[in-house]
Amino acid sequence: MKSLLKRVFNITKKMIIGFILLSFLIVLLLRWVAPFGSMLMVERKLTHWNITQQRTWKDWNQISDHIKLAVIAAEDQKFANHWGFDFKAINHALQHNRNNKKIRGASTISQQVAKNIFLWPSRSWIRKGFESLFTLEIELLWSKRRTLEIYLNSVEWGEGIFGIEAASQYYFQVSANKLTPYQASLLAATLPNPRKWNPANPNNHVQKKAQWIRNQMNNLGGKNYLKQLN
Repeated sequence: MKSLLKRVFNITKKMIIGFILLSFLIVLLLRWVAPFGSMLMVERKLTHWNITQQRTWKDWNQISDHIKLAVIAAEDQKFANHWGFDFKAINHALQHNRNNKKIRGASTISQQVAKNIFLWPSRSWIRKGFESLFTLEIELLWSKRRTLEIYLNSVEWGEGIFGIEAASQYYFQVSANKLTPYQASLLAATLPNPRKWNPANPNNHVQKKAQWIRNQMNNLGGKNYLKQLN
C-alpha cells in the first residue's frame, strides 16, 4: 500500500512539475508571438457556435494611447506598479462579497489576461490557482506593455467582438489607432458587462462611468502615465 501511494505521489509530482514547465514555455513564447486566439473565444464558440467572431491583432504602436489609458483607469490603476495582484482591492472585494449578493471582482489586468488567454471561464478555487500561476509567469516574462497589448487584443467587447480593433470598427467605424478619449472611455466603461452594454448607444450608467474614467485618465497624468510601462 505504501509503495502504491509513493508511486501515485511521484507521478502526481511529475505531472505538476511538467505542467508548470509547459505553462512557463507557452508564456515565454507569447512574449514574442501573438496569440492565435484565447480560451475565452473557444468557450464562446462552443456555446454560441452560430455567431461569427471578429478579431484583428494590432501591435502596440497601432493602438490609440487613449484606450490604453482608459482601460487602466477603469480596470487597474495600479497596473504599472504591482506584480500581478492588487491585495488591497482583493481584501475590499472579499469584505464586500461577504455581505452582498452581487459579486465584486478584484482582478488586475494581468489576471484577466491569464484567465482569458489560458483558462476556462468559471469560479472555482482550482481555476484561481491556475490563474495565479499564469499571472506570476506573465509578470515574470512579459513587459507591462506586452501584457496590456495582449489584453487589448483579446478582451471581449460584445457578442463575437474580441480585441480593440474589432470593437473600434464595429462600434465607431474607425481603426484602433484613431479612437478619441471619449470613444475610448465608452469602450472601457462597458468592460464589466460587454455583452449587455453598447458603447455606441450608452445608457446613463455607461455615460456616467465613461465620464468618471475620463476624469481618472487626467488624474493619472494622461499619456505620461504610459511612459512608466516597459
